Amino acid sequence: MKKNMRWILVIMSITMITFGALRGEINIVLEKAIMICFECIGLG
Repeated sequence: MKKNMRWILVIMSITMITFGALRGEINIVLEKAIMICFECIGLG
């Protein structure tokens, strides 16, 4: 049972990551990460 649950979670994770990438959310995440980095070093 645990082995099946592990594979189900892996497949669901890959599916959600792929869905987010297809929607263009990679750019949104990178923009937010850059803004956080700029705030940390005092440029934002």
